[in-house]
This record gives sequence, C-alpha cells and structure tokens, in this order.
Amino acid sequence: MARNRFRLGCILVPIGLLVVPIAGTWLFMKVLASVLHPDPQAIPSVTRTEPSPQWSGAVNRARRSIRASLAGQNLPGLSVAVGVGGSLVWAEGFGWAHIETRMPVMPDTRFRIGTASTVLTSAAVGVLLEKGRLRLDDEIQTYVPQFPKKQWSVTLRQLMAHVGGVGTDGGDEGPLFLHRCERPVEALEHFAQGELLFEPGTQYRHSKYGWILVSSAVEAAAAQPFLAFMREQIFRPLGMDQTGAESATEENPERHGEPAEDAPFLTLIHQLILKPLGISGTKARPATEPATGYAPGWGPDPQVRYGLHVMAPRNLSCYAGSMAFLSTPSDLVRFGLAIHGGTLLQPATVRLLQTSQQLTSGQKTDYGLGWDLHTVRLAGEPTQAVGLNGELQGQRVGSLMMFREAGIVVAVMSNISHADTPALALKVAEAFAQAAAR
Repeated sequence: MARNRFRLGCILVPIGLLVVPIAGTWLFMKVLASVLHPDPQAIPSVTRTEPSPQWSGAVNRARRSIRASLAGQNLPGLSVAVGVGGSLVWAEGFGWAHIETRMPVMPDTRFRIGTASTVLTSAAVGVLLEKGRLRLDDEIQTYVPQFPKKQWSVTLRQLMAHVGGVGTDGGDEGPLFLHRCERPVEALEHFAQGELLFEPGTQYRHSKYGWILVSSAVEAAAAQPFLAFMREQIFRPLGMDQTGAESATEENPERHGEPAEDAPFLTLIHQLILKPLGISGTKARPATEPATGYAPGWGPDPQVRYGLHVMAPRNLSCYAGSMAFLSTPSDLVRFGLAIHGGTLLQPATVRLLQTSQQLTSGQKTDYGLGWDLHTVRLAGEPTQAVGLNGELQGQRVGSLMMFREAGIVVAVMSNISHADTPALALKVAEAFAQAAAR
C-alpha cells in the first residue's frame, strides 16, 4: 500500500507541477486580457468641431474604420487628423488616453511619435540647406568633430538615408534610455567609439544613432541649441503648438530605481488583490500629460494576449531628432500640408529630401532623407505615399501619410505598440479621396 501511494505521488507531483503554472497562466490571461471596447459603436470620441458638409460622409466612413480597428486590435486609444487642399478638415480622438482613469483621447492629446521624429528633423536640415549652412555630402565630422573618424568616411546624406553604417541600439535595451541629454552631442559618448557596421552606401540599415548625429549637425550649423532651432524654425511658424521634445530635466524612474514596468507576477497581484481591496489606487492624471503608452503582452492574437501593461517610463531626450518628439495628429498634418504646400521649404528642397536613395550596387531604397516612400492604391489608382511610420522600442505607434497628387495628408497615432496605423491611415485617406472625386 505504501509503495502504491509512493508511485501515485510520483505521478501526481509532476502533473501538479505542470498544472499549477498552466492554471496560473490561464488565470493571468483571464484577468488581464479584457476586451477594452466590446461594442465598437459605443467607443467614446471627442472632436472640437464637426466637419463641413463636404467631408461629413468621408468622416463617417473613417469613424467606422477607426472604431472597428480599436475593437478588433484591442487598442486603448487612437487619434486621427486629416488635411485636404491645404487645410485641416478633421481631427478626432477615440478611446482612452489612460485606461484606468478613463481619460479620453482628445484631438490635442499628445503622443510620443518615436522614429517619426526624423521627418521633422529632415525639414530642419532642409531649412539649413536653403540657408547654405549645411551640405549633404560633407563628412559628418565637418559639423560634429566629436564623432571619431572611422575606417570609411560617412556623410550627412548617408546618415539621413540610413546607409551610413552607424549602429543602433537594441530596441528597449539601449544605453541611452538610462541617461538624459540637453544637447544631442552628449549622447555620442555612448556609441561614437564603435566601428561602422559596413561601408557607407553599400547597405540600408535603420540607425537611430545616425539621426542623433544628424541632430548634432543641425545644432552646429544653426549655431543654437537643437530644440530651440526646431521650435523657432519649424514648430512655431507652422502653428505646431502641441509639438515638443522629451524633457532633459525630468527624472528618469529607471535610472533612480523607482517603479518602472511591472513584472507579470506583480501585475497579477495588483489586479487580483490590491486593486479590489482599494490598496493600490490610480492617481488622477493632468489632461496636459501625453497619452499613457501601453504595450501588449505575449501572443499573436490581440484578443488573447496576456493583457496590456504600461510601457516603462524611459527618458528619450538623448535620442534628440531621432526619436524624442511628442506631437498630435493635427500638428503633424499641419506639418505635412506646409511641406507639400511650399510654405516651409522650396519645392526643389522637398523633392531632394523625398527622393529615393541609391546604394552603390545601383539598387534603390524605399527611403529618402528621413522619409518613407511607397506606392499605394488610392481611389483605385497607384499613388505615391510619402511619410513615416513612427516606432517606439521597435514597435509601431503612429503613421504620417501624405498623398501629393490627391492633396491629402493623414496622421494616425495610438498609445499602444503593435497598432496597425499604416493600414488605418490608408483607409482614412481612401474615404477622403472618394469624397474628393465626387
């Protein structure tokens, strides 16, 4: 009998060790993988003014697409803006800027735009090109002597085209997240000693470090702080009042050992025990703060991922014009309208910045000097889309798309990574292109 109990124990213990983690995982999924917007039609939205009758049909179609995306992808919030024919014609926020407080996304809610920052920095380069203070084919050391010479020379143009061979960080593991920089050049000590990964011009490889160097060159050529130049020459003239950069003076919680992103086990305790008992409350957030950034858990399906968690509060100031800007879709649309309307840069300068770059092999890239270049179908016709998909920690958070032939500019921002903002921006543009064709 004792031997049988021993054998039974030998069988049940391993099974128990297997079942407990599975049950815990299932419970974790059950608690956290809630559907944020079970009824697409009930998703809250806020707009300052209703669109004109000319665009009301397009807006209604766009709203349906946006609400379907919010529900289908289980996104906390989205904000969208559209410009047509030189004017901002629609801006609206959908869903939640902060889930627990149910703070709504407003048309002027700011988002971290991630790598979409490069289009703004590219425009700053354009301003300096027209003033004769920068030359694209100068070696980067002409403007940033703090960057050591390498085994090959590398130019400003090559850095802007992501063909310069400069390395980049490892997504959310980069050293710059742990520091704060008042000037772009201060970030160089963390990557400048590395060798180039390949001979410039021979390969395309995205590099945030390369655009930190571009930001440093802008500061040197402008003879004033980079962010001050951006405010005076780009943001203020275009009425981009909600656009700015990550503060270099704010404390970084990770650097000082304060709470950052919770581990799954701690999140489970918070959701199951502390929150129901009222021990762990949620502080009210000022409406002026940027939308809270979220990241999904693991798993391929948004509906069954292990729930959402707040992105770690990293400081992006060291990334400068590579990734540090915050903005709104409305401000990005104002920027796009100015770029293609000729009110910020001369048309020849815009064409220069938005021309596909060529590798030494003769192969052309789908990238200009800070801009993505793609051919899409709009209103049934092939059309060039110019803009950029912004990424944070290697995941997409927003899109800016400009369609010169149609005269349409669309910006879509979300407060969660993995949002399919390019597809949604194209659907919104299609709705307005159809309305314009009537």
